[in-house]
Amino acid sequence: MKLKERAKQLKKDIPVVFLALKKKETPWYAKALAVLTIGYALSPIDLIPDFIPVFGYLDDLIILPLMIAATIKLVPNDIIEQCRIESEQIWKDGRPKKWYYAIPIMIIWLIIIALIIRAFL
Repeated sequence: MKLKERAKQLKKDIPVVFLALKKKETPWYAKALAVLTIGYALSPIDLIPDFIPVFGYLDDLIILPLMIAATIKLVPNDIIEQCRIESEQIWKDGRPKKWYYAIPIMIIWLIIIALIIRAFL
């Protein structure tokens, strides 16, 4: 598989990971990694800030795809295939039709930022 095709597939797999997280058949360790992966994907804060030349995009090009691939490997194949079918029906252009799926992640980051500000004031 070419690199460009692999990148497209990984982008499509983000909603698959989200749907696999909600399945009771998904093992707990796969769910734990799925939570980290989705949180990192939706997070407005990157491990390496994007404004740093070259290195700023390494997390988007290396870390996130590795997290997605690792999560998918931990989930049984039949569940992944079922989630891929569901994601095509529910998600559009790699984004949920319902924007409010990102609210819990935003709340967590706002709490973290508030705690950091409070610690320094």
